[in-house]
Amino acid sequence: MAESENIVVATAEKIFTDLADAQTINRDKNGAWKAPLWQALTEAGLPLSWVSEDCGGSGASLAEGFGVLGAAGRFAIAVPLAETMLAGWLLAQAKVSAPEAEMTVAPAGPKDRITLDADGSLSGRARGVPFARAAKHIAVLASSSIGFTIALVDAAKVRIEAGLNLAGDNSDAVSFDHVQPVAIKPAPKGFDQTTLMLMGAVARSLQIAGALESMLDISVRYSNERVAFEKKISKFQAVQHNLARLAGETAAAMTAASSAADTIANAISFDDAVFLEATAAKIRCAEAAEKSAAIAHQVHGAIGYTLEHILHRYTMRALAWRDDFGSESYWAVELGNRVAARGADELWPLVASR
Repeated sequence: MAESENIVVATAEKIFTDLADAQTINRDKNGAWKAPLWQALTEAGLPLSWVSEDCGGSGASLAEGFGVLGAAGRFAIAVPLAETMLAGWLLAQAKVSAPEAEMTVAPAGPKDRITLDADGSLSGRARGVPFARAAKHIAVLASSSIGFTIALVDAAKVRIEAGLNLAGDNSDAVSFDHVQPVAIKPAPKGFDQTTLMLMGAVARSLQIAGALESMLDISVRYSNERVAFEKKISKFQAVQHNLARLAGETAAAMTAASSAADTIANAISFDDAVFLEATAAKIRCAEAAEKSAAIAHQVHGAIGYTLEHILHRYTMRALAWRDDFGSESYWAVELGNRVAARGADELWPLVASR
């Protein structure tokens, strides 16, 4: 990691440590912790990391932003940082200036469509849009007969149907009924909805991998503190076996997510190599989340299921993030179709090149 990336990630981790402590958040039933955290993140320029300075952002690199997402995953924060970063990145593709307030991106699923009407307004419905109710603006990728456009929409102009994901965070349905955007420009040539979904999938993969890191740390620490039958449960072979499995799943998720992020950060376009890395990361991280959540709760026993314990903050978000920007089953089918279309002779050269 370059020195500048270390500085950006260290800044994010310092803010999360000071203002997003899991125990403090768990005890705060009114959400009073959110405003100071968001203010600190905004002052550090992290929500608009991927927006150039001339468009109102901090101009950080893709690699630096990916590092921030990994740190956010380790703290399982429930504010729209990743969503605002993705929205800023989407707007930056068309050089649309990004506002400083909270944002989200639509659509957030590969099967939803938003269309550009003849009068320049937007119509359509996007389901499972994360933090739509908390957002002041929505960055929208809309399709038309002549290609894709990128628009900035005032969230007050759309209809939002409240929803929650597994972790209890906002995951809302957003309806666009001939909504006039604040700004709109054509998307770059070759930029489509798959590109947006792949970027979102890698963002979620990094967050999942970060959450798994914390789940492993919490589980190991607990096993060294909990005593049963007059000895620490970490001394039992069955617990050691489970912790080894959890460590393996965490390492696999971190490797897949980091490889995908590195590929995008160094790619010229979202080609087949990026597609392979991004889809593989989302599939592997989603699988790891399911297995790891079960292991972590098994190690903790009944205490891990209570709302008073912090474990659920990580396990439930890791599980919830699996569905955003395409589930593992969706990407498994798409990856299979892409490999089949390339032909058997092209599979090994593509895999070996990674």
